[in-house]
Amino acid sequence: MRLTRPPRLPATPDPVRPGQESVWDFPRPARLEPVSFHLVVQFAGRTIAETRRGFRAIETSHPPSYYFPPDDIEAGILRPSSARTLCEWKGGAVYFDLVEGEHASHDAAWSYPHPAPDFAPATGYVAFYPGRVDACFVDGEKVTPQEGSFYGGWITSHVAGQFKGPPGTAGW
Repeated sequence: MRLTRPPRLPATPDPVRPGQESVWDFPRPARLEPVSFHLVVQFAGRTIAETRRGFRAIETSHPPSYYFPPDDIEAGILRPSSARTLCEWKGGAVYFDLVEGEHASHDAAWSYPHPAPDFAPATGYVAFYPGRVDACFVDGEKVTPQEGSFYGGWITSHVAGQFKGPPGTAGW
């Protein structure tokens, strides 16, 4: 049986409304920025991570991914997983399962223990896949997860797409 790829969709930026930024204006290569947004992650029915001392990674066609300082994550909730990936701009990532009692989420978070120089300020910080936890919030707004199993972007009303992730967007 021959596998076929979904057709490649054209990259068409969505209109930008007042108060939004377009992911098509984000840089390539990716950039790390400190943020003071109130970031919250909920899992197993409660808040497991909360900070105003995070970073966001922004990259063309992607909604931001947010990184939490380890001290702002509930102790003992992260369990190292065997998964590893390599980003040409950020470096080698390690992954974590979330485990709380009967609740578990495989490879729900990642970190860069030895990032590339431009991402060194976030060494050891942890990012969460919003689709693998109960909910994520930016300044009280519930996040929509970026589509696709690889990407961990947090979509809010403050970012305009079209976002990479759905079938047909891999080549962007």
